[in-house]
Amino acid sequence: MSSEAKPSSSNGGGGFRARMEHYLYSGDKKHVFGGIVIISIAFGIPWYLMTRGTKHRSHQDYLEKADKARSQRLSSGSKSAE
Repeated sequence: MSSEAKPSSSNGGGGFRARMEHYLYSGDKKHVFGGIVIISIAFGIPWYLMTRGTKHRSHQDYLEKADKARSQRLSSGSKSAE
């Protein structure tokens, strides 16, 4: 018989759910560290895949680009009005 079919006993028997609950609620430093690593990997891989190859621009870069576009638009508008 497999260990999942046997009822839980004081010798640490139990199935997958019992083991997972032990890891989640034990508070052991290695279990906490392992949980942090798993969560970091789960969120880190998609973040890395989304941000690779893109140039991060600051808010100041966007303001400068908008000011430049605005000044070009205003200067071209004043020439056509004359």
